[in-house]
Amino acid sequence: MTRIPDVEGSDLVPRDPDVLSIGDRAAAEAATRKLAEGYEDRAWGCMSSRHKFCREPCPVYQVTRNEQHTSYGFHATVAAMSQGLVDLEDAYEQYAYCTQCGACELRCPNTLFTGDFYRNRTQLVQLVKAVRAAGVEAGIERGSWKRWNDDTVTFRNEMQGDPAQVAGWADDLDLPRGGETILFCDCMAAYRQTKVPRAVSMLLREAGVEVGLMNDQWCCGGPALEMGYTDIYEQFARHNLEDWRAAGAKRVVTLDPHDYITFVEDYPRLFGDYGIEVLHITDLLAELIEQGKLRLERPIPVSVTYHDPCRLNKRRGIWESPRKILRAIPGLDFRDVDHVTQWAMCSGAGGGLPVALPDVAEKVARNRLDAAAPIGADVLASACVWAEDHLERVAAADGQMPVVDITVLAAMSAGLLEAEPWLAEVGRNREGAP
Repeated sequence: MTRIPDVEGSDLVPRDPDVLSIGDRAAAEAATRKLAEGYEDRAWGCMSSRHKFCREPCPVYQVTRNEQHTSYGFHATVAAMSQGLVDLEDAYEQYAYCTQCGACELRCPNTLFTGDFYRNRTQLVQLVKAVRAAGVEAGIERGSWKRWNDDTVTFRNEMQGDPAQVAGWADDLDLPRGGETILFCDCMAAYRQTKVPRAVSMLLREAGVEVGLMNDQWCCGGPALEMGYTDIYEQFARHNLEDWRAAGAKRVVTLDPHDYITFVEDYPRLFGDYGIEVLHITDLLAELIEQGKLRLERPIPVSVTYHDPCRLNKRRGIWESPRKILRAIPGLDFRDVDHVTQWAMCSGAGGGLPVALPDVAEKVARNRLDAAAPIGADVLASACVWAEDHLERVAAADGQMPVVDITVLAAMSAGLLEAEPWLAEVGRNREGAP
């Protein structure tokens, strides 16, 4: 076996005990050849540039300081695999160190027009997915990811929740099944962050937007794809699309960026143009506010800073609509951090990182919270239930600021939700401040 030397020349990479033994040697060799054929040119293009602008924006590199965990390191390993210097079994564990946030792609000169012209644009997210999928195809898997995806198949959601209760959060809201506009409620939101889909449903009803639920919602399949389980992803994607079509859906509204990016990037790769519009809730709410259909009138006297979810800001360029919502809330002191500065910030909750490497994911979250502290805000708001759940737990352990979804803030300002407990705590802290 070939051990991968650290790109910066430190110690050799140890074997990760979470990586299961290889299943089929011939399959591994075939998967390596296929992978190299698809990404070899981009790998050499990355290595030949030598600029390494991708390092510092990477939230994982900020924690590990290991160049293997950067776009440059990932591409260098693929180049080594293409020359037979490294095998897939030893390379596989390296590719867990990625949240698939896309920061490296934004900072890479190969992403500019020249890179597009030569068709060598850096697409690190797709490369990481491809290596992980090649590993699964060859029988090389992380035990933690395998268990996670086995459970997802069993329960048809990522939270191991009762499939019959996937819409339990809406039992008292009288939402119909089916219709032209479907609200897709993320697994995390359906079972744990239930205040978010409730807030979204009430806001849309208040604005006169009729939404229905799926007849039988399954996980979007995106996390399985991110971890390399393409067969599970395709099974879930086909089920959801069939459900939407049976319901007569013309548009799907998502409340989580992970679902959104799966539907607008990955589903079209599988199905082509499948004829259903997909919106993220922040874009829809901002439009309803601008049209005067949704009025936010109850003041919320707190200072708020905003965490840009990676899959909205960095990967899809959606950064204006969340800010429009926050600025529309009376009494709220919005202390903005521009979306470009946030290219180097990440919650650590994506790409399977918390499942495989929870300690690294926690340190990424702590870095994000530490960056928010000097701003002097009372609350950290976001628009991603996975980021919020992850940041909430780390913030609570460290005694840091509350974390809240901007749809909950909007619903409070619209008079649809009672004030959250943290609002009173913020008020008490202000009264006691010198």
